[in-house]
Amino acid sequence: MRFRPADGLGLFNKMKTILRSLVLLLSLSAGPVVWAAQSAEPALSLEQAVVQVQKETGGKVLSASTVRRGRSSFEHRVKVLTPEGHVRVVTVTTEAAKAGSNDSTKNPSSDGESNKEKH
Repeated sequence: MRFRPADGLGLFNKMKTILRSLVLLLSLSAGPVVWAAQSAEPALSLEQAVVQVQKETGGKVLSASTVRRGRSSFEHRVKVLTPEGHVRVVTVTTEAAKAGSNDSTKNPSSDGESNKEKH
């Protein structure tokens, strides 16, 4: 029997096609799991964080936004005008709703000087 290069290429192309199909199948099957993990909502809503910060500071909320931090963590940033006339940005960190609700509030240092602007 004599080796023919065309036979080797045909087998190589078949294996390449099978491998591509397998990779596509695996990526499609993992997709919904990854998407579900990334689409989780925060355990503490932005509205709840705003109310919490208003009660803690006694100030007027100027703005609020939510930022994703990692796969299962969110940060609500609430900008507040305090009764003393200072602007503070208070960050409320919360986990994704499916992962549980370990809420914590990160406030500026107790000396009252960080994250403040006089107006």
